[in-house]
Parts: sequence; structure tokens; C-alpha cells
Amino acid sequence: MHRLLPIACHLHTSLSQYNSNRTSIARIQRQTYGRSYPVLLVRPDGSAIHIRYKEPRRILTMHADINTLSEAERRARLRKRDPRRLKSKQEEVLDDEFNLDDYRKFWKKK
Repeated sequence: MHRLLPIACHLHTSLSQYNSNRTSIARIQRQTYGRSYPVLLVRPDGSAIHIRYKEPRRILTMHADINTLSEAERRARLRKRDPRRLKSKQEEVLDDEFNLDDYRKFWKKK
């Protein structure tokens, strides 16, 4: 009797087929995901989701779109992005009395 049923009906009633609910809560069984790590992804709006990432990190943050920010927030972010001006350090001139001839005896070949 079951041979007379259409194949499409058999696909929906088969116990060996898993639906999307079964696969979303199952563990990862393929070896291609063996080197991926659980990471917390923080979106620009502040929401966070757990993903699998190729590098072992705890938190990944997505960059915010500067065009959607207010003018004050945009200026603050651009100010942080610019390199800070460092004070020029003056090189200290060391007056040492190093004489190379005193040490030549150590590397002469005999």
C-alpha cells in the first residue's frame, strides 16, 4: 500500500528527515566547523547574539554607520579615530667613552 503513495507525501512523513526546528537546536556534527569558536557579536544598536567565529575571541563589535549618527556623536567618533599628536621626544645624547679597540681582541681569529 505504501508504494502507491506519492513520493512527496513520503518526504514529509519520513522520520529520517529533520525539519528546521530539529537542526537549529542540534549540535554541529560536521568537521568543517571544528575550528570555529563561540563568540558574542555586539551590533551597533547594542543588541548581542552568539555566533561561531574562526578566531577565539570573546566579543566582536560591529562598526556603526557614521552617516546615521547625530552630529555630536559623529564628531566624537572622528576625533577618536584621528591619531593623537604626540609630543616630539628629544633624543638624549649619551656621552660614553666606548673604545672599540679595547674589544677587538675578543673577535680576532687565532
